[in-house]
Amino acid sequence: MDLQLHGKTAIVTGASMGLGRATSKALAAEGVKVFAVSRTQALLDSLADEIRAAGGPEPVCLACDFVATDGPDRIAFEAAKAIGGIDILVNNAGGSRPTAWNATEADWNEGHTLNFTRHRQLTQLMLPQMMERRSGRVISMSGSLELKQVNTAAAAKAALVVWSKGLSHEMGRYGITVNCIEPGLIDTQQIRQLFPGEARWNYADQHIAMGDFGEPEDVAAAVAFLASGSARYITGITLGVDGGMRYRSF
Repeated sequence: MDLQLHGKTAIVTGASMGLGRATSKALAAEGVKVFAVSRTQALLDSLADEIRAAGGPEPVCLACDFVATDGPDRIAFEAAKAIGGIDILVNNAGGSRPTAWNATEADWNEGHTLNFTRHRQLTQLMLPQMMERRSGRVISMSGSLELKQVNTAAAAKAALVVWSKGLSHEMGRYGITVNCIEPGLIDTQQIRQLFPGEARWNYADQHIAMGDFGEPEDVAAAVAFLASGSARYITGITLGVDGGMRYRSF
């Protein structure tokens, strides 16, 4: 299938590792010029080397603290200077850890800033140019929204999902789609630490239809599809990439 992505441009936040790295490489493989954002220059450099070696368009990398107050403004400014208009925005940066039920305001602010507020701010900066061209894709990484403990990131991701749904209604008239991806247990460094050794296989055997954790490339493929022309009529959804782990009530 031709995803009709050749010559497009994309911003990917949290691009140096895990889902962001795989997504950057998948988009570049389809001919997308990627503006990759992360805090760690060395990892961005190695990502750029891998994209070049695979024959993708020359990426642009920005070492930037996404959570900094001026993070979204700096990303928007540098992207416009380097590659002009942006066709695809992948809101991937994030992080999660359990939080006490009586966590401090600082803890809550930290979790919401990283997992919702900065994504909203960056998206708002990118939308005017998409609206002017009457075309664009906004894809945000969600997460597990029904946990068994308080988690500031989960609450922020829930806000991201609800905000994205409302935004999809407002942007549809401009040809812009707004979707979320809800990864399951994907084989990244963070997940390996939570499920070491046999714990991975025991959990997968009991809870995941496909019998194992997913790979970052599985999520990246979903991003590439939602970014493509083939997904022009898909908006306002949260797409699960979880190997059949989650159950839904109908």
